[in-house]
Amino acid sequence: QTHVVESGGQLVQAGGSLRLSCAASGRTLSSYFIGWFRQAPGKEREYVARISTTGAATYYADSVKGRFTISRDNAKNTAYLQMDSLQPEDTALYYCAARAPAVTGGVKPADWPYWGRGTQVTVSS
Repeated sequence: QTHVVESGGQLVQAGGSLRLSCAASGRTLSSYFIGWFRQAPGKEREYVARISTTGAATYYADSVKGRFTISRDNAKNTAYLQMDSLQPEDTALYYCAARAPAVTGGVKPADWPYWGRGTQVTVSS
């Protein structure tokens, strides 16, 4: 069983930055694509970004493009989501997810079999 654990969420002021971490246990993270999703109260889980096994390919939702950066350090078995220029609408529970490499899909929660429990990011205005 592959487990991922998120950390780094906290309260931050608008315009600030945070870096979320996603650590893996049970298996080597380098074998998996990693994705970040978020879910605000009363809303559906939303795709944020994903990264290939080597980190050579990264993809972002339009809502975070240019502000968020996904990366990974396979030697540390950890992936990251650097979030800059945070806005109140970025407030959500942020989830890390893992999946086997695939050519298609990746923006739907159903595409990802392994999930963490989330880390809360709150952006105050």
